[in-house]
Amino acid sequence: MIIYPSIDRLLEKVNSKYSLCSVSAKRAHDLQVNRNPMLNEYRSPKYVGQALEEITSNDLVIDPESLR
Repeated sequence: MIIYPSIDRLLEKVNSKYSLCSVSAKRAHDLQVNRNPMLNEYRSPKYVGQALEEITSNDLVIDPESLR
């Protein structure tokens, strides 16, 4: 279960759960393979949680045109 960041805050940044899942999975894979964090500290030890934190902090910006 996701506690932080909340799903409500995430859906303010990305308008669909499917897009949120897809983007966070791609970013989590990138974090695991390339180890290039965008934040100085993460609350989550897992890559998917870290990707969601980046979305919430506005460091990971999703181009709305790419979601169509």
